[in-house]
Amino acid sequence: MRIRSTRCLGAWDWGDDVVRVSDEVRRLRKRFEARAEESHIWDAVQLARNPDRPYTLDYAERLFTDAFELRGDRAFSDDEALITMLARYHGQTVVAIGHQKGRDLSERTRRMFGMPHPEGYRKAIRAVELADRFGYPIITFVDTPGAYPGVNAEERGQAGMIARSILAFCQASVPIVSTVIGEGGSGGALAIAAGDRVLMQQNSIYSVISPEGCAAILWKDSGQARKAAYAFRPTANACLDLGVIDRIVEEPKGGAHEDVDAAAKFLDDAIRQSLQQAEMIPAAERRRARRAKFRQMGVWGVVDEPTIQDF
Repeated sequence: MRIRSTRCLGAWDWGDDVVRVSDEVRRLRKRFEARAEESHIWDAVQLARNPDRPYTLDYAERLFTDAFELRGDRAFSDDEALITMLARYHGQTVVAIGHQKGRDLSERTRRMFGMPHPEGYRKAIRAVELADRFGYPIITFVDTPGAYPGVNAEERGQAGMIARSILAFCQASVPIVSTVIGEGGSGGALAIAAGDRVLMQQNSIYSVISPEGCAAILWKDSGQARKAAYAFRPTANACLDLGVIDRIVEEPKGGAHEDVDAAAKFLDDAIRQSLQQAEMIPAAERRRARRAKFRQMGVWGVVDEPTIQDF
């Protein structure tokens, strides 16, 4: 009996070790998968910011004909960080609006790295009003780290102009298709992205704040940007799951910069289909649906109204 008891005790000890080893394996596997996902998300951020990635004018050159750029806001100046134009798209006149970052240092400085001032959004509003007046569909290309955050922009009413731009898009009766082609940063991106159909290229990102900005706020260290990106997941797949966008646009292997012509072809197909879908809806209904689409985003909860005893 003593031998059997010893064997049982030995077996029990061995089994307990197996349980502990299994727990450790699961923990390590979970940690490994988290690291892999974090790496995947940061790769998407890097691809979205690739300096060789095609910008608005690169796609405009391949998608449009008879393009005519509209300059100035008729109030202050012409903001080159935001492009507005009239163009022909598959035989149809459209208004195109998009951010432009610039290729070399000189152009990037001139275009403020794709970060518009208030006059840029005022120019976008002018283009939206023109499209609405003549019944031209609107196509937008979103690619900005965010609106310009400088003191001079704030002095000229940056936040208010972003709000007015969003309002102009929501009130427009014409079809609107918006595509995030690189970085979709905060209100600077949303200002021209309130569309009937919102698309997002496979390797682009779209978020309420940049990873560096989020890290600086949460951990007082912008160097934690990779950790921040993993926390709020700005990738196309995550945005689709959350209902922030309607469709992911395929890219060539390695990213849009590897084959700009192929990337433009994928984008062209997606925009045409989305535009056709939007055009089938009556104008009044389309405008109501567009506003409802953005109002319904997010997670909502019901909070009981406070009583006098709560204070």
